Amino acid sequence: MGQPASRLNRAQSERAGFWDQEDPWGPWQIFRHAEENDPQHTNFIVAGPWFHGEWQTPKGDQIGIIPFGGHETAREFRENIQAPFFRYYLHGQGEKPAWQASTFQSGSNTWHTYPAWPPKEAKPTKLYLHTDGTLSSTAPDAASGPSYREYVSDPANPVPYRQRPISPTYPAGDWRTWEVADQRFVDHRPDVLSFTSEPLDHDLTVTGPLAANLYAATSGTDSDFVVKLIDVYPQDAQKNAWSLDEGPKPGQYAQSLNGYELPIAMEVRRGRYLTSYEKPSALTPNKPAEWNIPLRDHDHVFLKGHRIMVQIQSTWFPVIDRNPQKFVPSIYKATAADFVSATQRIYCSPDLPSHLVLPVVP
Repeated sequence: MGQPASRLNRAQSERAGFWDQEDPWGPWQIFRHAEENDPQHTNFIVAGPWFHGEWQTPKGDQIGIIPFGGHETAREFRENIQAPFFRYYLHGQGEKPAWQASTFQSGSNTWHTYPAWPPKEAKPTKLYLHTDGTLSSTAPDAASGPSYREYVSDPANPVPYRQRPISPTYPAGDWRTWEVADQRFVDHRPDVLSFTSEPLDHDLTVTGPLAANLYAATSGTDSDFVVKLIDVYPQDAQKNAWSLDEGPKPGQYAQSLNGYELPIAMEVRRGRYLTSYEKPSALTPNKPAEWNIPLRDHDHVFLKGHRIMVQIQSTWFPVIDRNPQKFVPSIYKATAADFVSATQRIYCSPDLPSHLVLPVVP
């Protein structure tokens, strides 16, 4: 085999979509495991603001109704990243990439390259959940009031992952873009807790792996906790497309970004696997436990004037099967009697400070 082909055999490049509804974990896991043995530094990753395969679409200039600031990210990826990569590794022309990661940063709508991922300048920064429903960099103190917030999770009335009526997954429908859907359709539910920051007085850039550390308890013996990190747009995020005299047409306001709650990261953790993925076990009712919930890798700027929101819930149906909330050897063999309501508590106290860990770039 000639030199160009052998070069390609030694190179490993992954593509990832920050809103990939099919395989959000796979590319990052391949990238990280390849990094464990990469003496020639031929392990690369490219990530963009895409649903699964959007990098192959003609333009990639938006996802859902979220625009990318005039960028045709799919075309730019193919022309500026993919083509030079293959020219070098297949034809021996041009130069080897000087970066390890190349991303299209949402929020700022700009391309970035990083010599290492995650970038070394990103500093883990905690955002704390408070019982008054706020979110801030200040840790809870003894004078904050109650030590927890709670809600009742009922498997018979699960929180949907898409707004009903849910369209068919394929073909068409909104399956490809559900991960950027406006989360206002659930934030009024009594079984969804929301924590919201004040409007930001400066841009906040998060680049790298995100995580949530919850201190939570359930009255059941099994449970799920879903965490969503959300970018809340201001009410005047974009100019109205209608006149003030006539007002919006039916449904038109819902197609604007004013007040939009854009999910940046969403993930679920199942309690039966809290201590071991190989040996599931029951939870102790009403006993607080630490739930470490990875929220994957991202590159996003929360713009000045926007708010940061965290939503927490215990059902996410039907993308995640319903947890009976009563420990059974196999959920797939659970009977109707096994599905029970449970009271869920999220602790926000000095001793049990639930928080997010964000890789903030100065």
